[in-house]
This record gives sequence, structure tokens and C-alpha cells, in this order.
Amino acid sequence: MDILYFAWVRERIGVPRERIETSAKTVSDLVAELCGREERYQLAFSDLSSLRVAVDQELSDFDASLAGAREVAFFPPMTGG
Repeated sequence: MDILYFAWVRERIGVPRERIETSAKTVSDLVAELCGREERYQLAFSDLSSLRVAVDQELSDFDASLAGAREVAFFPPMTGG
């Protein structure tokens, strides 16, 4: 699965994208798995209320299923203007 990071999430994790093998069933499971890897992930995901997530380019919730998903993207909320 491809994991994409944008804006300050990318800065905290240190890479714009990575490909991982995961057994996570939901986005929340994926976040927990990533946080177990290294402190940089814990820092990036410390406040999920300040993050948005898209699964296969569809805005999703953290309880969204990852069944069949090919891509997950994490990014801060966007503002219009």
C-alpha cells in the first residue's frame, strides 16, 4: 500500500510517500501500526483531530476500512480562499 504525506505531516515524518505492507483493517489500525514504528510517526499522528485522511483519493474517516485499498493519504485540513 502507498502512504502519502502532505504539508507538515510530510515534514514531521521526513518523506513524502512510502510503500508498506500492512495487515491493518482500518485507517486507525494503520495509524497505530505506524506509530509503533518510530517516534516521528507518533509526533505526526499525535492529534488526529488536526488531520484528514483519504483512502484511494476519497476523503474518509479514520474508521474507514482498508480492504482493497491501494493508497492512503494524510494531510492537514484545507481552507478555501
